[in-house]
Amino acid sequence: MNNIIGLILSLLLTGGVIFISTILQKAGYVGDEGARKFVHIGVSNWWIIAMIFFDNIWFAIIPPILFIALNYLSYKFSLIKAMEGGSRSNLGTVYYPISLAILILVTFNSHLLYIGALGILVLGYGDGMAAVIGTKFGKNKIIFNKSVQGSATMFIFSLIVSFIILSIFTPDIKYIGSLIIAVFATTVELLTPYGLDNLSVPLGSSAVYYLLTLVVK
Repeated sequence: MNNIIGLILSLLLTGGVIFISTILQKAGYVGDEGARKFVHIGVSNWWIIAMIFFDNIWFAIIPPILFIALNYLSYKFSLIKAMEGGSRSNLGTVYYPISLAILILVTFNSHLLYIGALGILVLGYGDGMAAVIGTKFGKNKIIFNKSVQGSATMFIFSLIVSFIILSIFTPDIKYIGSLIIAVFATTVELLTPYGLDNLSVPLGSSAVYYLLTLVVK
């Protein structure tokens, strides 16, 4: 029963986030990039639903697969304006749910969903807020049109997310671990072009977290 509830909540979360983002965009409260990143951040919270409700991997993998299909169709045919942000130059919106699917497959049966949670939430909040701040205030460009201001935001939010998750699941390494992960995630996000950071940041950050847990053991 919990798996069915998880599926329902997954659809409600995704639909709700897209609906609210579209309303905010049409009302002029957020621009194209703000709308896209609202979805980016909001959908990352799906992982919390996965951790609480899913106990079967085949149910847990359904939402990411649906997200991949939906995002690709939206990218291809510009179905959902709030998800595309006015730019369709790369498949970043498709890479995002691919990361969700990969991390579910890798961490679910190993009871390491918290490892995947870190990667996805660092991507959602870190990269999401970096794009919002970078777009609005990013005057000092570094590479791939990314800015000092955006990278600083990425670091701060990655550090906060990492510290919270490590404090809950691996408190012995919450200080040094969160710092290492934040530095890694920020560097990878800065150096990864063409929307591929939606793969490199979550998968890489989760891998670093896993390696850190091995060191502690």
